[in-house]
Amino acid sequence: MFVSIDASARSPASALSPAPPAAVLHADLDSFYASVEQRDNPALRGQPVIVGGGVVLAASYEAKAYGVRTAMGGRQALALCPHAVVVPPRMAAYSEASDAVFEVFRDTTPVVEPLSVDEAFLDVSGLRRVAGTPVQIGARLRERVREEVGLPITVGIARTKFLAKVASQEAKPDGLLLVPPDRELAFLHPLPVRRLWGVGAKTADKLRVHGIETVADVAELSETTLGSLVGGAMGRQLFALSHNVDRRRVVTGRRRRSVGAQRALGRAGNTMSAAEVDAVVVNLVDRITRRMRTAGRTGRTVVLRLRFDDFGRATRSRTMPRATASTDVILGAARALVAAAEPLVAERGLTLIGFAVCNIDRDGAQQMELPFGEAVDMTTIDAAVDRVRGRYGNAALTRGVLLGRDPGLEMPMLPD
Repeated sequence: MFVSIDASARSPASALSPAPPAAVLHADLDSFYASVEQRDNPALRGQPVIVGGGVVLAASYEAKAYGVRTAMGGRQALALCPHAVVVPPRMAAYSEASDAVFEVFRDTTPVVEPLSVDEAFLDVSGLRRVAGTPVQIGARLRERVREEVGLPITVGIARTKFLAKVASQEAKPDGLLLVPPDRELAFLHPLPVRRLWGVGAKTADKLRVHGIETVADVAELSETTLGSLVGGAMGRQLFALSHNVDRRRVVTGRRRRSVGAQRALGRAGNTMSAAEVDAVVVNLVDRITRRMRTAGRTGRTVVLRLRFDDFGRATRSRTMPRATASTDVILGAARALVAAAEPLVAERGLTLIGFAVCNIDRDGAQQMELPFGEAVDMTTIDAAVDRVRGRYGNAALTRGVLLGRDPGLEMPMLPD
């Protein structure tokens, strides 16, 4: 699908100087997990497919048509779409498919900025002589992903990263959309305010109270007025984006600012004992610290993320004296955060728990000081465990508290 927007509105910057070409691509696989399942099982093609049982990890567009959404509880999803086919997730298959797609991305242009395992920004400026126009490049990329990997992918093309992502959202599923530089605001302004980055349900509700429902409504307000409604930082961001002001470039080789993992518990979270919750905490921290050590990274701040029965969320954090990748040290901080949040969990129920380690410091200290002053290298045991797992697999060694317990799913991740 190719969409051309007929209008003459220009962004403020374009009135002062010629706008750069629309050469930023946002490529986003469609319903990634569900599409892999439909690719590998022809009987599922054209059928409403739900990946995951207790919690929806992904839904095909046939299931989305009935209102099924990612992170929805399985019972609610089946109530909306009783004839949906529920399949267990196959993380290894998704990782393999992601790797194959990113090979196509990097063969298209050397300037690729991964966002997740199923989407990326690509800068194709300067490739016109050797590869054609951005539209031709985007069309060829979609064709290659379909033929070589067997998956549908949508591509948005625009002058800025923000607008390229909006374009891909509007073109889904399995589409291609170019927003020419001289038609940006004509395309952007009629869209709902939720299309602006950072605008979730709560912010949209705040704006709606004041009659602000479209991007055009936001663009009519001053930065000061927006700041009074949603806060200074958010007001500045919404003002800029509503005029398509986004100076960020596509960046390659950027390292993660945090390393995290989470586990959806669904309704089962409300009946879990303290010991069962602790086992989930241990498992998540073990995953995070293993990834950190593999990437040669340390961090100082542990962040706890919770989701409740009422779909509300909360975060808590604790900063340690030194950067570390030690499982025991980070686990201690994680357990303290969970203990402090127990009253909140008891009141509102628990459906998801996650952790992230941030304040990343590649040169951070790896030692823990004992009360009597003796320094112990905390990486010695962790390194030995990592070597065994590297040789025999992650299941070769596990903590006693995790024996016989479901470790949950380890989601595919981009390299750290």
